[in-house]
Amino acid sequence: MRRLAGLLVVPLLLLSTAACGSDNKGSDSASMKNGLPAITAGEKFGEKPTLAKGEGDPPKELKVNVISEGKGAVTKKGDALSVNYLGQAWDSTTPFDNSFDRGKPFDLTLGAGQVIKGWDQALEGQKVGSRIEIGIPPELGYGAQGQGDIKPNATLVFVVDILKAVTIPKSATGTPVAQDNKDLPKVGTNTDGKAPTLTVPKVDPPTKLVSNYVLESKGEAVKATDTVVVNYVAALWKDGKVFDSTYTTGKPANFPLEQLTLKGLKDGLVGKKIGSRVLIVAPPSEAFGNEEKQGIPKNSTLVFAVDILTKM
Repeated sequence: MRRLAGLLVVPLLLLSTAACGSDNKGSDSASMKNGLPAITAGEKFGEKPTLAKGEGDPPKELKVNVISEGKGAVTKKGDALSVNYLGQAWDSTTPFDNSFDRGKPFDLTLGAGQVIKGWDQALEGQKVGSRIEIGIPPELGYGAQGQGDIKPNATLVFVVDILKAVTIPKSATGTPVAQDNKDLPKVGTNTDGKAPTLTVPKVDPPTKLVSNYVLESKGEAVKATDTVVVNYVAALWKDGKVFDSTYTTGKPANFPLEQLTLKGLKDGLVGKKIGSRVLIVAPPSEAFGNEEKQGIPKNSTLVFAVDILTKM
């Protein structure tokens, strides 16, 4: 399953899933510090860093240097994190990617496999407000296949500022809202973290976008510029068949709404309250239109039960 995320979000970054390191500090030089390339400019938290080229053999295990320690909460697996970063290959002086130039942090769920393994391991147990430098061997990065400008078997070096960490609730909560329109799907109201039921009626689908509360919380309204963390079940109206669900892996999805390419889903979430469960019905004009997408037939009406768990 899990086909939908790749269709919904325009990828911005090279980071995607493809024993914590030694405490040996290594020798320092003008271009090396504690066994990793030195930050030669922009060393302070929040500044865009410049990294020297690595010298000698790169570390064979994950290596993490805390450049400056923050005073915030300690990150844990399952947290939603917001970070800024710069990434560079060990044998290069040119970054292959960074979020500082975009002026927008990168959001991820820690331990959910949304990023390379080296990131998931290095970011866990760090304090919010910290700047860390990470040396990532190939097996915890992109391995023998490489990625984009990253060569096969490359050791990667990242400087990461941990801006924010949010504990993700297991379920939407709130007041159940009457689902009394017999011509619309019915969604379960359980709050135990398990997938809600989603029952599609055997009638013609609506021709306009539907976005209704199932559970209405008291959270703030979602804005079009937010990144939201969601659980969802997605089904076809035609036969009620579920074609995607975050519950099958137990890992919520991060939706940066500015990058959502499925208009009906974005419009159905904007304005709804954080912490709520929402029924969204997207007609073809608000979904994939007359295009077939990874087994989703063309001209399909799509049905979503979405828990808006939190925002970044």
